[in-house]
This record gives sequence, C-alpha cells and structure tokens, in this order.
Amino acid sequence: MKYIEQFPFEHEVIEEWIPLSDGTKLWMKRWMPQTNHPVPAILEYLPYRAGDWTAPRDYERHPFYAGHGYASIRVDIRGHGNSEGVPGDEYSPQEHADGVEVINWIAQQDWCTGNVGMFGISWGGFNSLQLAALHPEPLKAIVTTCSTDDRYDNDVHYLGGSMLGVDMHAWAATMLAFESRPLDKRVWGEKWREKWEYRLNRMEPYIDTWLSHQRRDSYWEHGSVCEDYSQINAAVMAVGGWYDPYRDTVLRLCEHLSALDKNVKGLLGPWSHQYPDRDLRPGPHIDFLNETLRWWDHWLKEKPNDVVNEPLLRTWITDPIPPRSVYDEMPGRWVAETSWPSPNIVPTTLNFEKGCINTVKTNAGHVIVDSPHDTGQAAGRYFPFGNAADLPVDQRADDGRSVTVDFEVTESFEILGNAKLKMRVKTPASGGQLYARLNDVSPAGESTLVTRGALNLSSREGRDKAVLMPTDEWVDVEFAMTGIGYHFAAGHVLRIAISNAYWPWIWPQPDSGVITLDLTGSHIELPVRPIPATGSERAKLDAAIHFDEAVQPVPLDVKYPEAGLAGSRRPERLICTDVVAKTTLLQVDPAYGGTRIYPDGLHFDEDSVERYWIQWDDPTTARTESQWRIKLERPELDWQARVEADTRITCDDANFYTESDVKCYDGDEKIFAKVWKRTIPREAS
Repeated sequence: MKYIEQFPFEHEVIEEWIPLSDGTKLWMKRWMPQTNHPVPAILEYLPYRAGDWTAPRDYERHPFYAGHGYASIRVDIRGHGNSEGVPGDEYSPQEHADGVEVINWIAQQDWCTGNVGMFGISWGGFNSLQLAALHPEPLKAIVTTCSTDDRYDNDVHYLGGSMLGVDMHAWAATMLAFESRPLDKRVWGEKWREKWEYRLNRMEPYIDTWLSHQRRDSYWEHGSVCEDYSQINAAVMAVGGWYDPYRDTVLRLCEHLSALDKNVKGLLGPWSHQYPDRDLRPGPHIDFLNETLRWWDHWLKEKPNDVVNEPLLRTWITDPIPPRSVYDEMPGRWVAETSWPSPNIVPTTLNFEKGCINTVKTNAGHVIVDSPHDTGQAAGRYFPFGNAADLPVDQRADDGRSVTVDFEVTESFEILGNAKLKMRVKTPASGGQLYARLNDVSPAGESTLVTRGALNLSSREGRDKAVLMPTDEWVDVEFAMTGIGYHFAAGHVLRIAISNAYWPWIWPQPDSGVITLDLTGSHIELPVRPIPATGSERAKLDAAIHFDEAVQPVPLDVKYPEAGLAGSRRPERLICTDVVAKTTLLQVDPAYGGTRIYPDGLHFDEDSVERYWIQWDDPTTARTESQWRIKLERPELDWQARVEADTRITCDDANFYTESDVKCYDGDEKIFAKVWKRTIPREAS
C-alpha cells in the first residue's frame, strides 16, 4: 500500500444538512476541492454512520476523489447516524425516494456541474444500482462493489429457496444494533436525546419482515434490478471478489446490460467482501481508486481516456491452493473476456456414474444422502471480510458427512463461470434440501472448497412458489453453483460433495427426509475455459491486463487500544461438540473493529457475538442468538450513550419464533427497553 499526501486539489471537509421535501434533514460530509469552478459530484449513501462506523473507510476514498476535482459526498440514510427520521427496512421506497431527492439536490448546487456519480460497497452498491434503475437525470455513472441485482436469491436472506440460517439471523441482528444507536451530541447538541428517543419508539426489527416473505414475491422484486435491466441508464462498473457471496451479480450485469447495449464493465478479483485496494486479506490488491477515477473522468468530466476500451470482464483465475481460513495473497493470473457469456467457455459434463463414490451403492446403483444436521462446520463465514477465520478450512470432515463423487484430473484445466448440477432424486418426504460443493483435493488429501450451490426441493419449479415433492418418485432437479475462476492441476482430484444439510448456512426443514440419488441420471457441467496457446490473441489479451500497486490517502488517525493485546478478544470462530447431547455449537465473533478512539474525541466501543446450535438428528433444534453491546462516549461533553441489542430465532415443525430485545441508556439512565416477539408460520423453507 502506498499512501498519498499531495493531490492536484486541496480540499476541505464540510458537514451540513440536505433538506428533503417532507422537512426531514439528512446529514452529510462533503469533501470539497478548493476551486472557483463547479465540479462533478460523487455520492455514497449508507445507513452505516459516517460519524463513526465507516469513518476510517470513508477517509480512504473521499479525500482521493476530492483531491482530483470532485465533490465527494457521504450521506447518512434517513433514521441512521446523524440524519433525522425513523429507520426503515433495507432499500425501502422511502430510501429510494430520498436518494433521488439527494441526487437532484446535489446537482442543483452552485458548486456542482450537474453531473453526479454514485459508488458503494454492499448496501451502498445495492442502492447505487437501485437508484440507477430509477434513472434520475443527473446520475451518469455508478461503481457498484460487492452488491446484488437479486434481493431474494443472492442476498443475506434466502439461497436456492432455503432460508439462510447464518446471515438471515446475523445481519438482522447487526441492523437492529445499527437502528438502535444514538445520534451524536457533537452534531445535535442537547437535542440528541429527543431525536434518539423519537427514533427508538418508532423502529421495528428487520427480521420479522424478512421471515414473513419466504417465497420470491413482490417484496423481494422491489429493488431487484434483475427484474428489468433495461431501466438502468447510467454507466455501470460492477466489481466483486471470488470470496464474496455477491460475485454472480458481476457476471449477470455484464451479460444482461451488454446485451442491451448498455455501458458496463466487470471486474472480479481474488477478494473478500471488501474494496480491492483495502489492506484486508486475501490479495493481491490493486490501484482501485485510480481505476475508478478513470471511470469518473470519462463519464462525469468527459475526459478522453481508454476506460471504455477495456475488456467487458477482467477477472482472476486462482491457482490450486491448500485449504486455509485466511490467505495473504492468492496465486493466480488475470484474464479477460470481451463478451459474456463467453464463446471461450466450453461446457464439459462429468457423469456421476463414472466417478468414484465414497459410499455403498444400492443394488440399483443408487446412493443415499443422509447427512447429520451439523454438516457445514467447515463452511467458513458467509461474508468474508478479510479476518483470520473467515474462509473455508479443510473440507474432509464435511466431505465425510456427505456423498462425494471424485474424478481424477489427468490434465490441468481452468473453469470460469457457473458450474451446473443436474440430479435425479427421490425422497419419502414432501420436502428436502440439497447442498453441493465443488472441491479440489490435493495429492496429500487436503480438500479445498472451490464453490458451492444449494436447492430447496420445493423451489425446483421457481423461487416464487412452493411445490411439494411427490413421495418416493424420481424427480430431475437442476441448480447452479456460485461462479468462480479456478485452475485444477493434473494429479489432483475434482470432488463433488453432496449433503442434505448444511448448518448454519441453510436452516433445515422439519420434513426433510433422506434423499436417494440416481447416479446414472446425475451430472455436473463445468464451465471450462481452455488455456490459450502462447502467442494467440486470447493469450495477448490476458497478458495485457495490468493493475498498479494500491494507493490511498493518508489514513484517518484512529486509535485501537485493544490491538495486539493478548486475550483482548474471544476466538473468531469456535466449534463445540457435546457428544452426549449430540449437539454442535458454533460461536462467531464477527470482529468488526472493537474499541476505537477517533480524532474528534469520540470513544467508540463495540462488541458482538453470534451463536448457532443444532442437534445432529433433529432439525427443529436449530436456534440462533446474537448479542451486541455498543457504547459511545465524548468525555469533553460529559456524554455517554449505550445500547444492548439481542436477537434470537428458534423453530418447531410449524413456525419460526423471533425475539428482539433492545435496551438503551443515557449514561446510567435506562431510557428505552422493548422486546419484540413474533410467531411466523413456515412455508416449505
């Protein structure tokens, strides 16, 4: 990482309010270049509190853009951070309406040329896409990083038609903790508590809404730009990482927007749920800020450059790697595709009946899939953020709880895109779930997870409906694995591991029975990308991809008192097994940052822990718990505010049960306490 101290423009940071038509004021920070001329503006629009939580990351980006002649603006969404109002659900119509107003307000300021761009990662990437689909006239271009075009089947709630146990719970708990945090007394003075109490007494937990929509209905269609890609008029740079769950969005945007002759470029690297220049593992990192600057210069300043001549998709192919929970850098290489789907991809079928099976076949040549419900312990984190325990570890234990189909790799090859599975199955139950992993097994026996996919059998005819399985009848089902770029080396084994449980990623069904798999009617289709011959045009195109070393502005001077202190934090990922009760507990510390002290005097303490329990033989014992503790303190103002936010989900055959518990304190005085309890019927999920 190279830090830059001097830019073409000096800048200043301005804190001010954006007035909305209903009288609500949104708080913003504006990094403003010192110039006598109007400049284009770039907007980041988030609920994650510009005054504290994202401040270190904000200072990695906004000063850079301001230093190159842009008004770089960070706005707190209504009801969050220091903005007025009540927090709504994620990507709500109100959030969108406010966002359009914000864009138009920015464009009308005398310091703005009228051209506006948007960028963001995760939530900010989502609403960049969503607001682009509403096509406000000033919005000319976006950079959307680690985002999704499909809120139902490629977000934190459902996957393959099944409820996600891990992030349906964890992210709902995280957002409850965000909703509950106070406004800053430095910004609001003595009005801070009045504004906070107004917010607290009107907020609702997100989890109950999300669980009330277990099929792909109009709730999830809202904000899913995949419903109509033609609505996006702004130029789109779509960015993702192979270790981020949203990576397929980059491939879909490249496919569908390019087919509509829209301006789109895709970039997929060896990264987690992070910006490609952040010093968070894995790397290699790239000079992402200057990559985006070329994008903004072309679309917002109309500067001539070659950004539109880049290949449609620049992506990374990972070389074979041993299984590890963290890597400093991934080995591999950059490749390019000028169209997607690519004519360079050769679909290659591997029939299961020709593979080596790790279990006994029946007389008819079938195998039984009957995994214990704690299968999935080696899955890693749904959202890897670059922490030490994030990525999947050796898969051999989970492989042993699954049916595996092995194929010897006699000649090295690469895959790029989505592997597709077709399976012929039957079950004595009315429901069931399939979870499949594609693994790379080394000659030493280590099993590295390459990619994976899931299917709720009741969603086999579409995510918008629940169709029960016919009892003990053969049914052909198909589903895709998440996209990946990976090199399989000669002498290794390609393994498909199939289970009917994957906790806590997938919440188990109560009526899930054993699954019989017909090997003769089952196969995997691999997206093989033949390695181009040396000197060919394809090889030259791949070799031409180059990224400079990552650069950033000098970081914000935030102190982390716990950093480096032995025993200052619990283990990031702890698995405990009770062999008598036949129960497995997974405990996770998401390691979002802990204690920190900001340059403006704010002391910020944050601690959270997630827990997931299940008995090996009883799917109705699945339960989750999350605890958040937050404290904000300004000693110079004699101000301290605290939040305790706990979330729990349990179930039985018929229902999910949620409990959300929030307590808030002004100093030692409890000013708010509420428990939300809800019973939500299960719908074949």
